[in-house]
Amino acid sequence: MAGEDIIGMSLKELRRLKVLQSVMDGRITRSAAASILDLSERHLRRLLKSVREMGDSGVVHRGRGRSSNRRLPEKIKARVLKLYRNKYRDFGPTLAAEKLLEVDGMAVSRETLRQWLMAAGLWEKRRNRRGHRQWRLRRECFGQMVQVDGSHHAWLEGRGSELVLMGYIDDATNNVYARFYDYEGTIPAMDSFKGYVRRHGLPLSVYLDKHTTYKSNRKLTIEEELDGISQPMSQFERALDELGVKVIHAHSPQAKGRIERLFGVFQDRVVKEMRLRGIKTREEANAFLREYLPIYNRRFRVTPANKSDVHIKPERHFNLDRFLCLKTERTVRNDNTVAHDKKLYQIEEKIMSRKVTVEERLNGSLHISRDGVSLKYREITGRPPKASQPACPARKGPRTSRKPVIPPRDHPWRRKVNLEPIEQKELCAQLTK
Repeated sequence: MAGEDIIGMSLKELRRLKVLQSVMDGRITRSAAASILDLSERHLRRLLKSVREMGDSGVVHRGRGRSSNRRLPEKIKARVLKLYRNKYRDFGPTLAAEKLLEVDGMAVSRETLRQWLMAAGLWEKRRNRRGHRQWRLRRECFGQMVQVDGSHHAWLEGRGSELVLMGYIDDATNNVYARFYDYEGTIPAMDSFKGYVRRHGLPLSVYLDKHTTYKSNRKLTIEEELDGISQPMSQFERALDELGVKVIHAHSPQAKGRIERLFGVFQDRVVKEMRLRGIKTREEANAFLREYLPIYNRRFRVTPANKSDVHIKPERHFNLDRFLCLKTERTVRNDNTVAHDKKLYQIEEKIMSRKVTVEERLNGSLHISRDGVSLKYREITGRPPKASQPACPARKGPRTSRKPVIPPRDHPWRRKVNLEPIEQKELCAQLTK
């Protein structure tokens, strides 16, 4: 057939054939040809022998078009594809290969699995075209900067309530800390930061977006302007400022790409891991994270440029709750009471200042302090009833408004009377009777 006379060659093989023909024609020596093709003279002699015996097809590799000796049997391929359809339908090839080895005991490389899935129509090649971004060097030390954000996602895939993942990733090492909460707000942000500090210590700075939890959008009050404050702070900013942690706000999600990529990985891997374990509640999800994160960090943690740990470890007696809380300034009334959140509190100590700070702690307790010193107080649960007053008699008929009385023109008030002093005295006596 005509197709049998066609020899398929690569550019590399065509180049070799041209040089070998020059050697056979006597135009160049064998040593020169071996140097040009970057081959040993022994291998060059093999190629020359093959070309003399088989013609131009002697330079073509003998294994072309044949199945690999390491090819997996069709039974294993069929079983892997069946498991993928039943258990790992939306898993990527990399994660699916890991789960096949970890759960099902089947060792398949991710590239082999990718080729099988693409041939079966279960996976498509994806290309992400991204805009150009300026590359930024990592921070040098562990704890120099931590990127923080919250991720809203269907983490339990409808098996439980909606959750938010508060994530922390170190810029120098990719070390991750995370916890699940019911919402993204000031209390979850403070509680997760407290957990991070307990685990690693206080970082030098945190990198945040401009969510209202992390950055206040309100206008300055007159008192703040007089005090020289240039920008109002949220409760979370105020807490970190008191702890000596620098807050850096990102102007776009791409600026804090490390934490955004982490959420992309977690929304793929963690969701499926929790699905395999049947996790349905926030408590179970947080228990899973305590087990999963050390494994994840050992695998994906990178070596920093400087191996120093610059986290500041608080002393054991250091009370983080005094900083990580909601603080509100209140005015003390004349009766030594303070009103807060529609409740009234009686301060049982004599204070000279008219301003106190109300602290709402993460554990739900309430503290009233002045200049950092806690004050004794008690809540006024009820006020004494007012004294009973006699009831007014009921009015008969509809109530009418009283019109002003206008005296007539001939009224004595309107007349000018010129009386003698004696007559004035008599008139006054008559009026007083």
